[in-house]
Amino acid sequence: QVQLVESGGTLVQAGDSLRLSCVASGRTDSLYGMGWFRQAPGKEREFVAAITWHGGATYYRGSMKGRFTISRDNAKNTMYLQMNSLKPEDTAVYVCAADEQRWGPTTEYDYWGQGTQVTVSS
Repeated sequence: QVQLVESGGTLVQAGDSLRLSCVASGRTDSLYGMGWFRQAPGKEREFVAAITWHGGATYYRGSMKGRFTISRDNAKNTMYLQMNSLKPEDTAVYVCAADEQRWGPTTEYDYWGQGTQVTVSS
């Protein structure tokens, strides 16, 4: 089993930057991929970015590439999402996910965190 806890969400203004963290605990050695998703009120959960836990390969939703950067620190069992030039439409609950076999733009991850709220004011 793997547990995921996100942090870093807060209220910011348009144009600001913010870094989210996702700390993994438990059987982290078994992880293959991790990802960030977000869900805005009244909308479907959408994929943001993903990274392979050991190799560090990355994959982004097209519209996020260039503004968002996903990374991980294996020594700290932590994945990050650096978000720059934030827009009001980035307002959502950001959730991290992890899996022992898959990664990328899929919702079939085995493990999910509770989420952290990001609110961007105009």
